[in-house]
Amino acid sequence: MTLEIEHKFLVKNSDFKKEAYKKATIKQGFLNSHKKRVVRVRIANGKGFLTVKGKSNKAGTVRFEWEKEIALQDAENLLLLCEKEIIEKIRYYVKYDGFVFEVDEFFGKNKGLIIAEIELEHEHQSFSKPSWLGKEVTGKEKYYNSCLSKKPFSKW
Repeated sequence: MTLEIEHKFLVKNSDFKKEAYKKATIKQGFLNSHKKRVVRVRIANGKGFLTVKGKSNKAGTVRFEWEKEIALQDAENLLLLCEKEIIEKIRYYVKYDGFVFEVDEFFGKNKGLIIAEIELEHEHQSFSKPSWLGKEVTGKEKYYNSCLSKKPFSKW
């Protein structure tokens, strides 16, 4: 069992792109999205993954996460069974002050939305924020990918 401890932020501008040391093209869908758990299928840079995430704590910072790499063909077939919209995005990886920020630039019906996440070792760990980081949206469910697949950014 793994606990995911993270904070999410909106992004003010595209300055993060010139600071990124790598990026990944991601396509993902949800086989099940429920308040208590989500089951996600993802293809990232030609590799397939199946992920189960539990319900977040009250602050929205900590939740159970289990992920397993699966065959690419299996991931492609499972995407055909997913709920509603498939999420498409480019994830940029940015090192800043000893941490890695994962910045997602969304496309399709979520075009225009850019969210940064930072994963921490413990819930109250402190970190510095780069200048391109905007308002914190940790725990706000409408920014969860499972919610963006049901109610895309373009429909807000």
